[in-house]
Amino acid sequence: MPGARLLARVPNFLRGTLVPRLDAGDRALFLRCALLETTPRVARLFWTVLTHLGGSTASIAAATLPLFMGKALHDAAVHATATLVLSHLVVQLIKRTVGRPRPSCRTASTALAAEPDRFSFPSGHSAAAMSVALAYALAFPALATPLLIVAGLVGMSRVFLGVHYPGDVLMGQLIAALVGLGLR
Repeated sequence: MPGARLLARVPNFLRGTLVPRLDAGDRALFLRCALLETTPRVARLFWTVLTHLGGSTASIAAATLPLFMGKALHDAAVHATATLVLSHLVVQLIKRTVGRPRPSCRTASTALAAEPDRFSFPSGHSAAAMSVALAYALAFPALATPLLIVAGLVGMSRVFLGVHYPGDVLMGQLIAALVGLGLR
């Protein structure tokens, strides 16, 4: 497994103490946050609708449709599209290298949303939402707060719906932020 080869390169003091402790903390926080199948339907529906904002259809549309809507939007859309594409490539490379299983494979929880693949780390939905939100937030500072709040909520939805650990979400958002700021 590629993740095992990567872990073998991590120094012993990190592999023996830090990584397992971070993983255990991440799993414990996940178990406190994940919704149950008995959670009221309206709450599950709210988080499910929100999580789709980080899906491929919504994020690609949000990044590319403004390409055809005037100079200010065009420049922001180019940045959003480039950030989305590059961050997605980084996320997929890390996912296939690390190979961290989804929470439904490692805990007694049930995923309440479709799992697009078997790998959990990092969250692609979180990276996609943050990629688009950050690009438009940088172009339109007056909209920064609501855009970044929505991107943060998309990330939270992935944990609440049981498809990602909190650390997966944070890393996906961090990748998007670093790529977006690096391309600016």
